[in-house]
Amino acid sequence: MADKKPKGTDAPFATRIDPTKEGLSKEQLHFIRQVELEQWKKRTQKLKVRNVVTGLAIGAIVMGIYGYTFYSVSQERIMDEIDEEARRAKMQGPKTGAN
Repeated sequence: MADKKPKGTDAPFATRIDPTKEGLSKEQLHFIRQVELEQWKKRTQKLKVRNVVTGLAIGAIVMGIYGYTFYSVSQERIMDEIDEEARRAKMQGPKTGAN
């Protein structure tokens, strides 16, 4: 496994510091802000891509439901036509007391 300290030195590796408690110069604080801004931009770009993919997926689901609804409504017309044919056949059939 990798050591946390570089070989040959006693310097700590990636030690976290608190900028409010440490005595940092303006240049160091400016550098920290630049790095944080770049990290924020990178995370924002990933979120943007993820949001676009999610939006497209939701849109595809909505369009699928919309299309299926139109398809099922068009199937109901066929049932209406069959019902109408059954009514016509019933009216054309022989008249008895039971009709």
